[in-house]
Formats: sequence, C-alpha cells, structure tokens
Amino acid sequence: MKTALSAFLDAVKNDFSRWKQSVRDPKRVRGFFLRLAIFLGVLLLMGITMVLSLSGAIVNRTSERVSSHTEIDALASEDGTYDCILVLGCGVKEDGTPSDRLRDRVKVGVDLYHAGAAPKLLMSGDHGREGYDEVSAMLKLAVELGVPEEDVFLDHAGFSTYESIYRAQYIFSCKSMIVVTQEYHLYRALYLAESFGIEARGVSADLVPYAKMMYHNTRETLARCKDFFFALTKPDPTYLGDAIDLTGEGRVTHE
Repeated sequence: MKTALSAFLDAVKNDFSRWKQSVRDPKRVRGFFLRLAIFLGVLLLMGITMVLSLSGAIVNRTSERVSSHTEIDALASEDGTYDCILVLGCGVKEDGTPSDRLRDRVKVGVDLYHAGAAPKLLMSGDHGREGYDEVSAMLKLAVELGVPEEDVFLDHAGFSTYESIYRAQYIFSCKSMIVVTQEYHLYRALYLAESFGIEARGVSADLVPYAKMMYHNTRETLARCKDFFFALTKPDPTYLGDAIDLTGEGRVTHE
C-alpha cells in the first residue's frame, strides 16, 4: 500500500513540476491562450450563425403573410372575416398614455376594425403589476377612435408575444386573426400563430420612423430564436384562466 501511495504522490509532484515549468515558459502560455481564443471564437461564430439562420428562416416562412397598413381595404374585402384583430402590447409612458409604437398599433387595429376586417379587437399586453397597464391605455385610445367598448376585449396577461398568441388560442378560442404590430415584430408573431394552428395575417403598424431601431432589430433576432424553441415545446404561459367568448361582449374583460 505504501509503495502504491508513494508512486501516486510522486506522479502528482512530477505533474505539478511540469505545470510550473510550463507556466514559466511564455511561449507555452501564449500558445495556450491562442488556442483558447480560437476555440471561443469558433463557438461564437457557430452561435451567431445559428441565430441568424433561425431568424432568417422565420422571416422567410412568414413574409408572404405580412401586409402594409396601406392594404387595409384589400384585407377587409377578402371572403369572410377573421375572428378578431389582435393588437400586441408595447410600452406605455409614465403618465399611462401609449408610447409611439403602441399608439400606432392601436390606430392600425382600429382602422382594420372600421374597414370590417374583423368584428372584434383583442388588445393583449402587460398589466401584471400595479401602476403599469398597457391594455387599459389601448382600450381608452380605441374608444376615443370610435370603437364601441363592447367590441374591445382585453388580455391583461399578454406578458410576451408567445403568451399573447398562446392565450388568444387557449382563452379566446381564436382560430383566425389579423395581428397588428410593427413589421420587425410581425414575423415572430405569425410564426407562433402558425405553431398554434391559427390562421393569421399580419398588418404592419409602421406609421412613422421609430427610435433605437438597431437595438429593437437585434433584440428581435434573438427573440425569434427563443420563440422557435417555445413553438416546439409549448410551455404554459404565466396565467391561463377560464375561456372567454369573442362573440360576446368585451366589457367582461375590462376589469
């Protein structure tokens, strides 16, 4: 037993001595860090390639179903109407009024409603904490623009695009819809709708130029990859709840 233990300890000492010697050799240190940098660079390149490929595939798959807000009349004249117009939430200002992006989404959704593209508006956004309420701001603007309150349904738990689409199908039994948001966001929303078996078309709400578009485009590229896997695995949203009939009155969702 002593002999075996001594041999093991000698081996450890020798390995430690070789490691100390290699650390003192600048060439070996530089070689190690060079190999490490190359390895990490290859991993980073592979990750970027995967992200861009998934994002591009989602855009290519859904782009034919994206329309401009100038094509509203053509959409409204299609045979039949959609179950609803889903307007996706976005930030509100400190005073509770809609941000520029959200204001334009509501305006385009209301224009579609008035054109007869669908009989109901479904406003889906974040109302998950006190003092922050996207959907009530959307409702207020829609009513100001001439939509009867009973035709506006609110989804207070649309905390993400994925959750908005999931709940549109699960809570509101939506089988067909027009999705309204800015164009960069539409591709992901339409891809998710397809994964839930919802017939969907998207209408762009790009009415004016918006700030920080590089940030939003980069964030959206990453979000498409995240929702690609969500579409495969279908995790439950934060909240579910009882079914709500879209053919009824939207006022039941206003509290």
